[in-house]
Amino acid sequence: MVEAYDSSAQDVKMDGACQLVSQQQMPSISAHSFTKLLKFHREVLVGRITNTECVLNNLLKHKYISREEAELSQQQPTQAAKVRQILDLVQSKGDETAEYFLHILYQANEIYPDLGPWLKEIQYQPSEHIQAKSVIITDNVLQYIHKIRQDLRQDTRFVTSYVRKEDILLEDTYTETVMEVINAVNEIKGTITQLEDLFSDIEIINEDAETVFVTGDAGVGKTILLQRLQNLWSKGELCGDIKFFFKFRCRMFNSFKEEDKISLRDLLFKYNCYPDKDADEIFSYIRQHPATVLFTLDGFDELHMDGDLNDIPDISSPFEPTHPVALLLNLLRGKLLKGSMKLLTARTGTDLPLRMVRKRVCLKGFSKEHLRGYLKKCFKNKADQSLVLTQLEANPHLCSLCSVPLFCWIIFKCYEHFQSTSSPQRLLDHITLTDIYLLMLEVFLNHSTKRGLNKQSNSQKETFKAKKCVLMRLGKLARIGIENNNFIFSQEQMTEANISEEDLKLGFIKTACHYDGCGNQSTYEFLHLTLQSFFTAFVLVVDEEISAREAIKFFAKCDRHVKVNTLLLRCMGYNMNHRKETIETNEHLQFTTLFLCGLLSKAKRDLFKQLSSTGGVQRKRSALKTYLADRVKAHLKNLPSSPYQGFCRVQVLPQFIWLVRYIFETQSEAVANLAAKGICADYIKLTFCNAFSADCSAIANILRHRKMSIALELDNNNINDYGVKELIPCFHKLTVIRLSVNQVTDDGVKVLAEELTKYKIIKFLGLYWNQITDVGAQDVARIVEECPSLHTLKIGLNKLTSEGGKLVAQAIKKNKGFRDIGMWGNQIGDLGAVAFAEALRNHPSIQEISLAANGISTVGGKSLAAALKDNSSLEIFWLTENQLTDEAAFMFAEAVRVNKKLLHLWLINNKITAVGANYLLEALNENTTIEEICLNGNTISAEEAKIFGNEKRLIL
Repeated sequence: MVEAYDSSAQDVKMDGACQLVSQQQMPSISAHSFTKLLKFHREVLVGRITNTECVLNNLLKHKYISREEAELSQQQPTQAAKVRQILDLVQSKGDETAEYFLHILYQANEIYPDLGPWLKEIQYQPSEHIQAKSVIITDNVLQYIHKIRQDLRQDTRFVTSYVRKEDILLEDTYTETVMEVINAVNEIKGTITQLEDLFSDIEIINEDAETVFVTGDAGVGKTILLQRLQNLWSKGELCGDIKFFFKFRCRMFNSFKEEDKISLRDLLFKYNCYPDKDADEIFSYIRQHPATVLFTLDGFDELHMDGDLNDIPDISSPFEPTHPVALLLNLLRGKLLKGSMKLLTARTGTDLPLRMVRKRVCLKGFSKEHLRGYLKKCFKNKADQSLVLTQLEANPHLCSLCSVPLFCWIIFKCYEHFQSTSSPQRLLDHITLTDIYLLMLEVFLNHSTKRGLNKQSNSQKETFKAKKCVLMRLGKLARIGIENNNFIFSQEQMTEANISEEDLKLGFIKTACHYDGCGNQSTYEFLHLTLQSFFTAFVLVVDEEISAREAIKFFAKCDRHVKVNTLLLRCMGYNMNHRKETIETNEHLQFTTLFLCGLLSKAKRDLFKQLSSTGGVQRKRSALKTYLADRVKAHLKNLPSSPYQGFCRVQVLPQFIWLVRYIFETQSEAVANLAAKGICADYIKLTFCNAFSADCSAIANILRHRKMSIALELDNNNINDYGVKELIPCFHKLTVIRLSVNQVTDDGVKVLAEELTKYKIIKFLGLYWNQITDVGAQDVARIVEECPSLHTLKIGLNKLTSEGGKLVAQAIKKNKGFRDIGMWGNQIGDLGAVAFAEALRNHPSIQEISLAANGISTVGGKSLAAALKDNSSLEIFWLTENQLTDEAAFMFAEAVRVNKKLLHLWLINNKITAVGANYLLEALNENTTIEEICLNGNTISAEEAKIFGNEKRLIL
């Protein structure tokens, strides 16, 4: 039995009797051999027992020794002398005392880790008599560790629901989300499926840095991810090497005054978990073992900081008091407690210098599988699960909103109320984010009065009219915070805003963790940033003292504060020399503007008739309409354009996504039509804009109004099958559609096939790096075969096998105008290669083929080479990273002798030797048109490569 320091004992029961195996000259074990065992291994024990207090306390507890004997042993001058005195004392007390002494060392393994191998060597197991006796852990460091675990376990067991009426078990609500690993240039390098991998050495950006930087949009689950980490560690189920886990919210550092100074010790103990005993010893241990410490720091974007990160002075002394913000930043830099691990979260768009970043991870929200898992946790009844899922799939906009956990919770909570009134179909009628938040407010307000949502159409109007005063008070408070980048409110601010206890009980505002150093004043915050933005927009619409010009100024604020990828801007020709880097984002302003657009839509006109004057709202609506149309035109006009494959291509900035969101939220055909007229380019590039599936609906809302066709590039975003469905209204305008590096599956490809074959104007289809299988390949083949204008298909790095490869190849064979196929990174194998050989033979227009990394061996290679003899259009042929041998190289050499159209043949990273290279060299002597044959990475030594040095077109 092991007993914690706080005397809440936990029994540790093990089967088996005490077994001691003699080795070499160890005395034979008898019923009275424990004293002999201690004597035989005396020097081992003297050298490895570093804590005598734990041993003595336990011997005293069970009265094996007296207090006088314990005090006498502690009077010895050295640690070794103390241990020898204790061993003499234990041996003199007899065999049971010696056995219990061993039991202490066995149970207190965290205190005596060096004795673990020795106890295992002698195959120690406690006897039934001894294992019934408890062991108290009295090591100061371990006591503190146990206290941290206990506090974290208590703090993280429950999640407070957004309506603040109940606490929900974390286990009952937590659902994994998509976590992508990002490199230094914002490329996705993979996904994380296990929380332990957050701290692994995979995809490290800077080996000298110590901070794992996790970013994600508001509501995507950053805070609950940290809570999950903390909870698992507190139960010993994660990060076994970590002994100390300190959690902070970055906004707490805003509560300190400019003159406040604290030390690292103060930060750890006073503002996290204070030791009950010997803080100096524990702090010394932490400083000596930094690798055993983990910090989680939530919400770096909420940190208020004047000036540049580089202006913060370096602090290296753990004892020197300094301003808390400087302390935090020096922790992140590794100047303080170097070697400790940090996990820092922030909203998307927040930058951290790469010198401080060990690894970057981006939270992308729920995948389809995650959403189903969360659905099952929220709705226990299978019939309810099926009904909700059916309705979500019928409404792609809602389903894509559900990829963000916060929005998913809101939608499910509203659905519960619709379900309770037997009108779940009503959920389908609300498709904008503004609608969802209005429903949420209605839920909260009715919940406070124990009323549910009902079927009457005037229910919402009556609810808002009855609660107008409190909504205005909350709105004015929210606006003050939004305009000043303030998300924490003091008691004085709450009093000035006339926020009462009854207002707080509605659940929109919660008490924040208090770290102002005074201990006598509470602070408050809205339950989520987006809710504060919604209340701000609400008061901007309803308050008649706010003019149309003043309401629209939030758009201008977004433009001034917009934060984009500076590297991208420099590449596009922008001068960034005078741009000041900050750690602020403008997401709160963007959401405010989004909700302002939604609340000023015509659909909300009846709602606001009873809340504000019709004339005032109409003036704001008219000003909004004009501003949005002008902003789209100005945004595209001011961006540099470039010719690309016959198009005039414009790379828009991330702010453009917010503009189309604003327009969609207005639900105005007139605004969308004006915006479409403002698009001057015929190729819109929206890569790396953090666009979600819901944004596809907003994009389609504008593009469907264009009179001319347009090319749309959406590579490297977060678009799934629902996003593809949302593009349906504009497919009749799209000549190019690029959806590479997203989350498109066979279902999404089916939609593409159904829509693109209707209009047959598609020229370029990009589906690289998605989740398409052979099932989806059937629909891809249909598009290739039935759309004669399609000349380029990029479908590499999907999940196609030989069956999928054959389908695509057969379709290309029938499409005589096809020019470019990219199949890199699938697994079509030799059977697929044979099918592509048939497509290649005598094809009149094919110019480029990539079958790299497809598991093609010599059999498939020979077929392709043979087909190459009968082709007079192919210019570029990629066969990199396959399994081609000299036999295939011979066949390609024969093809090169005949084919005078081919310019580039890539055979990198295959199994070709110098023999195969010589075949190709000889063929080059008979072909003067081919520009290069690349053989890098094959089994050709440096010495052998010298033989081919005179032929510059043969690259080794």
